[in-house]
Amino acid sequence: MSQSNSVGLIDLQIMWNRLIAVVEEQAQTLMRTAFSPIVRECGDLSAGVFDLEGRMLAQAVTGTPGHVNSMAESVKHFLRYFPIETMRAGDAYITNDPWMGTGHLNDFVITTPAFRNGKLVALFSCTSHLMDIGGIGFGPDATDVFMEGLYIPMLKLFDQGKVNETLMSMIRANTRLPVDTEGDVYSLAGCNDVGARRLVEMMDEFGIDSLDELGDHIIARSREAVLEEIAKLPKGTWHNAMTIDGYDEPLTLKATLTISDTGIHVDYSGTSAVSGRGINVPHAYTTAYTVFGLGCVVATHIPNNAGSLEPLTVSAPADTILNAPKPSAVASRHIIGQMLPDVTFGCLRQIVPDRVPAEGTSCLWNLNVRGHVKGGEGGNYGFGMAITSNGGTGARQDKDGLSATAYPSGVRGTPVEIAETQTPLIFWRKEFRPDSGGAGRTRGGLGQIMEIESGIAEPFDLLAAFDRIDHPPRGRDGGRDGEAGFVALKSGKTLKGKGFQLIPPGDRLVVMTPGGAGIGKPAERDRVQVASDLADGLISAETAEKVYEFKPQKAAE
Repeated sequence: MSQSNSVGLIDLQIMWNRLIAVVEEQAQTLMRTAFSPIVRECGDLSAGVFDLEGRMLAQAVTGTPGHVNSMAESVKHFLRYFPIETMRAGDAYITNDPWMGTGHLNDFVITTPAFRNGKLVALFSCTSHLMDIGGIGFGPDATDVFMEGLYIPMLKLFDQGKVNETLMSMIRANTRLPVDTEGDVYSLAGCNDVGARRLVEMMDEFGIDSLDELGDHIIARSREAVLEEIAKLPKGTWHNAMTIDGYDEPLTLKATLTISDTGIHVDYSGTSAVSGRGINVPHAYTTAYTVFGLGCVVATHIPNNAGSLEPLTVSAPADTILNAPKPSAVASRHIIGQMLPDVTFGCLRQIVPDRVPAEGTSCLWNLNVRGHVKGGEGGNYGFGMAITSNGGTGARQDKDGLSATAYPSGVRGTPVEIAETQTPLIFWRKEFRPDSGGAGRTRGGLGQIMEIESGIAEPFDLLAAFDRIDHPPRGRDGGRDGEAGFVALKSGKTLKGKGFQLIPPGDRLVVMTPGGAGIGKPAERDRVQVASDLADGLISAETAEKVYEFKPQKAAE
C-alpha cells in the first residue's frame, strides 16, 4: 500500500498495534470484573473495536474464536437495528439472539458507540458467557430455542447513560443466578466504556479525528497478507468427512474446500440435517470456527480483523445441523461447532500435511453442574457452573499433542479450588489419563480423569454435553486413534454423553476425557521419548512393549 498523504506508514503501524492494546485492556477489564467463573477464570469472552461500517479493526488476544468471529457479524446486525445517526453518547445495545449474536442464548453481546469531542468515531463490542439465563439450563435437552432460556432481541440497554431498568428487571427475574447475571451485564457494559476511553486517549495522542484512514490501512494490508499466503497453495478442491456421536444417533460433517485466486471457500453440503435437540449450530458460529481453523494453517501470524477474514468464506445448506434455522435448539452448539477446525484440517492435510495436526478431542468437555441449595430473594437460587475441561489435542508432525488442552476453544481449565469454592462439590481426583493419547511417531495429547462428589449430602444435576465417546479422534499415517471419552458413576453405572442426569449423594461422577490421535507408526517413535513417557506415567508398561515395541534393556544398551 502506498504511503498516505496525511499519516505515514510507520505511524499507521504504531496506531494499529496500539488499537490491539486498547481492545486487550477492554478484554482484561471484562475478565477482572466478571461474576461468572467461566469468564473470570477461564477467559470465555471476546472484545473488539469496529469502524462505523461495522468492520472489525482489532480483536483482543484474550478470547475465543467462536465469540470473536461471530461477534464480528453481530455488530452489523446492531447497525441495522440502531443506525449510526440515532446513536448518542452513553448509549449501549444488547442481544443474545443466537442468529444475530454468537450462537446461543447464554452469550450476551453488548455494543457501545464511542464518541470523541461529540463525534461518533467507533463501536466497541464484547461478549461473554453467562452461566444461567433460565429455561431448561445450559444443556442439549431442549427441543427448541424457546425452552433454552431468556431470549433478548436487539434492545437498548443504556439510553444516554440511563440503564433500562425494565430490561434489567426482566433479566434478573429469568435466571437462577440473578446476582451473577446482573453483575455480568454491567461487566460487559463497563469493559466497552474502558475501551472507548482508551481509544479517545489514543486519538488525542496521535492527533487524528477519525479511524477511517487507519481502518482502511488495517483491512487492506490484512487482506493482502492473507491472499499472499493463499497464493502459495495449489488451486483446486478437496473433500473430508467426519462422523461424530450426535445426540441419539451419529452425525456426519462433510466439507468441500476450494482454493482459488480470490480466497478459500468451505462448503458443508452433505452434512447431516438439523437435530431435534440442542446441538444445532447457527451459521455464524459455523463460520466462526471454520475460518479460525483455516487461519491457524494459512494465516497464523496475521492479525484477525475484517480484512483477514474476508478471503475466507463458508456456506452450509439451510436446515442442516451447521445452518440451523430459528427456532432450533442451539444451547450446546459448541459440541459440533468446535469440531469444524478438525473437519477443515482433513481437507488441508491433503495439501499441506506438515502444518496440520491429527484429530483431537476438539469439543469442550465442560462439566455443566447445577444444584438446589438455600437461596432466594436478594441472592442466587442454588448454584450453577460450567467447569471447563478438555481432553488431548491431536499430534503434530514434529511434536506431540497437548494434554488436557481446550483447542480450538482456547478457554483455560477451571481450577479445582475455584470449582470447590463456587459449588458444594468435592474433586477427589483430577489427573492425566494414562494411555489415552493415540500412539504414534508423535503422540496425541492425553485426556484426564476426574471424580466429583456432592459435599452436602444432596444430589446435583449434570447437564451432559460430551462427544467423542462413540467416535474418538482418528489417527493418521499409521498413528493410533485417541482414547474415547467415558462418563459413569463410581458405583458402576455408565452415563449418557448428552442430556440431563442426576448424580446421587454418596456416589461420584467419573469423567474420562478423550485423548488426541497420533501421527505415524508407533514403532518409529524416538526411544528416549517412549522411555520418558513410561517414566512419567503417561503410558503403561504394556503399551510401551506391545504398541511401541519398546524394550527398556535395549534402550539402556
